[in-house]
Amino acid sequence: MSDPPLGKTSVSGARRDCIKRCPPAQSKPWLRGLKLNGCIALVALCAFVVAPANAAERPNVIVMLADDLGWADVGFHGGDIDTPSLDRLATEGVELSRFYTTPICSPTRAALMTGRNPIRLGVAYGVILPWDNNGVHTDERFLSEAFRDLGYQTAMVGKWHLGHAQQTYHPNSRGFEHFYGHLHTEVGYYPPFANQGGKDFQRNGVSIDDQGYETFLLAAEAVRYIRQRDRSRPFFLYLPFLAPHTPLDAPQDLQDKYADIDTELPPARSSQTDGTRTISKLLLRDSARPLYAAVVDGMDQAVGQVLRALDDEGLSDDTLVLFFSDNGGAAYSHGGANNAPLRGGKGEVFEGGIRVVSLLRWPAQLQGGGKMDQIMSVMDVFPTLMEAVGGTAGEHLPWDGASLWLAIRDGQAAPRNEDLFFASETPIYGHFNLTLFNEEWKLVQEIQQDQVTTTVTNHLFKISEDPNEYNNLAAAHPDLTADMAQRIRNWRALYPIHGTRSHLVAPPGWRAPKDWATYPRPLDALQNAPAPGMPPPGVERILDWQHGERGRLIYNCESKWYLGGLCLRR
Repeated sequence: MSDPPLGKTSVSGARRDCIKRCPPAQSKPWLRGLKLNGCIALVALCAFVVAPANAAERPNVIVMLADDLGWADVGFHGGDIDTPSLDRLATEGVELSRFYTTPICSPTRAALMTGRNPIRLGVAYGVILPWDNNGVHTDERFLSEAFRDLGYQTAMVGKWHLGHAQQTYHPNSRGFEHFYGHLHTEVGYYPPFANQGGKDFQRNGVSIDDQGYETFLLAAEAVRYIRQRDRSRPFFLYLPFLAPHTPLDAPQDLQDKYADIDTELPPARSSQTDGTRTISKLLLRDSARPLYAAVVDGMDQAVGQVLRALDDEGLSDDTLVLFFSDNGGAAYSHGGANNAPLRGGKGEVFEGGIRVVSLLRWPAQLQGGGKMDQIMSVMDVFPTLMEAVGGTAGEHLPWDGASLWLAIRDGQAAPRNEDLFFASETPIYGHFNLTLFNEEWKLVQEIQQDQVTTTVTNHLFKISEDPNEYNNLAAAHPDLTADMAQRIRNWRALYPIHGTRSHLVAPPGWRAPKDWATYPRPLDALQNAPAPGMPPPGVERILDWQHGERGRLIYNCESKWYLGGLCLRR
């Protein structure tokens, strides 16, 4: 094994020395009034050392994504599933205890890659399904593209779920030099790894036949990539697991280990989740909890394999590892997750659906065992990572997120001045789960659209005092409820009209390919620019105005329809 670059090793040692001898002034108010003394000089040196001068001195970055992990299903939250690797990250890193995502898969991944709210991207209400042509607009700059242009090696290992119909949406066209994994979700944990009957396992666009348990295959590929990397450059590795998404499966030894786990979970306190649990019991179906636990344990073992590879390669100190779940645990009947004491689960915008397990470790910069209690969202990851590595993102559309790096590293207060919004229409078409929240208040709206009626149920929580959402104050604060509801309507008006919806079945007669690796239309078979659509030139602005709050015809347009219909680009 060759040694790491000399400059990288010496920079790491200087960083650690700075942190120990003179903590950053931002975290010590008594330092702010001091003039130029030894400590201030050292702070200046720290700033010089911490900001990497070139790509070779920047840290490696690994982003690991669980799929549907429950809030209570990790050891450091008191769970009854063994998660020693995640517990290690919690001990050696910082828990981001108020980390928020969207309540479903594709929107979270779109927000992670762009730093923008999925409502703008047209990937908010539903996931990208096999029969969809949707993806994320190529005008959007991806996190992987930013790392690539900073001189990083870039790789993705796992589940994509951000578009598959044409090569422009493929990971290899979105900044990832190496891609090993699946374009879709729900491909199973054992071969043939298929979706809708079509094989879905590839390496850089070429179908492969790797055999074994899917979670362990991803870990093995990630470890291989780390060991065989170009040692002259840092790497960015994105590792989105399938686990613990349904359909659940695990090696027999793990199934045996959890055969007797307690299956009586606390109520989710949401009609959608608790209702499916009740129906499952009435139908005498076995609980999904034992198999779910086995899948989580397997994922934790995979995380451990990656962490050990970093140890073996001498990279742990200089590698930033971020772990989080793409949404709350699937706590409904066949999901098996537990989000208690949070309310609700996947697909819902109660806390159990959007407040997720999240950890950040970087030993060269962060003291272990910390916790950040400030709100952070998946949209903040892109800007936060850019500041952490001392890089710039390049030209991009305006972020909805902001960097929280100083809040994480130094404990700086980072009050959020803007509301956060999330949505889901999954799984029932026409049933929307919507939320707006800030540091003090949270409004949850359940909107049921039937053929001739629409029913709106409002839940208003003073989230600063009621984090587990027990007390609905909507009736006591009608004006505040109405104001927040209007803000949600204005936000929803940003949605492209051909954005994802909850179409859980294919168009009549649609057929899947035999091999999904062959499905994306190649670049040389496509036009050079995105399609203009059907409206004649000059008419699209009028038609956009006529759509009003229904959504947008013009991409990246904030149409002030209530002020005369002018389409303003951000």
